[in-house]
Amino acid sequence: MATGTERTGTEHKDGQRGAAARRGVHTPGRAAIAAPHLRTDRWWSAPAATVAGLLAFVVYSTWRAFAAADYYAAPYVSPFYSPCLAENCEEMRGGPNWDLFGGWWGISPAIIILIFPLGFRLTCYYYRKAYYRGFWASPPACAVAEPHRAYTGETRFPLIMQNIHRYFFYAAVPVAGVLTYDTVLAFRDEHHAWGHIGLGTLVFLVNIVLIWAYTVSCHSCRHIVGGKLRHFSKHPVRYRAWRFVGRLNARHMQLAWASLFSVALTDLYVFLVASGVFDDPRFF
Repeated sequence: MATGTERTGTEHKDGQRGAAARRGVHTPGRAAIAAPHLRTDRWWSAPAATVAGLLAFVVYSTWRAFAAADYYAAPYVSPFYSPCLAENCEEMRGGPNWDLFGGWWGISPAIIILIFPLGFRLTCYYYRKAYYRGFWASPPACAVAEPHRAYTGETRFPLIMQNIHRYFFYAAVPVAGVLTYDTVLAFRDEHHAWGHIGLGTLVFLVNIVLIWAYTVSCHSCRHIVGGKLRHFSKHPVRYRAWRFVGRLNARHMQLAWASLFSVALTDLYVFLVASGVFDDPRFF
């Protein structure tokens, strides 16, 4: 016998749809604001700039990675192609030619090594914030409601793979070490004689400083050098390292962008010299 309190099937479905629509910022108990936001500034400029910057890098790096040409102009080697791990690499005198993949690798050798620095950046805490906001609008900006009805965080595939960031950090450190070796080789001339500095040498120096600053300022690095310590006073060396990394970590966003553009500009410089657009100016 119906009591008048039971819900029909149609009412139940409508209730489920209504509950789904009231998730996130529309959950009961949250402020009922009809407007999507109350901000009067140009809040969209930051995510728009992020999309433009990251998209430009993705397009440029994809083109250069698959080009497999004009990446070596003695003594400079593009950071996109170092170390070169396939047989189809251009011979670089004294350079990072490590034929680990043999002759079966037929596409660009840059694809082998780029997975490590790109994976490190893709899973970086700052870059995650940047492209989550810029590309996915999750959320687009502070105090601006995201358009998604539900939020699962990084608990499901593929975003759960973001948790391997610290392992990409372990891989990024030796890659930065190889780029440091390339910078040392940049103190040669085109005939491989030591003791020379060109414009490219300075470009490589700036790039490697920014690469190391970004890598060391990583949150994973900060945890490695100072994490799980009960008493800093008993570990003065690790404490000083933790303080140093912490100061760099405060500039992690700026270092992320600066190093992203510096590595692209370094590759562009090598490309222009290797393709004969101009000769590398030598200071001495």
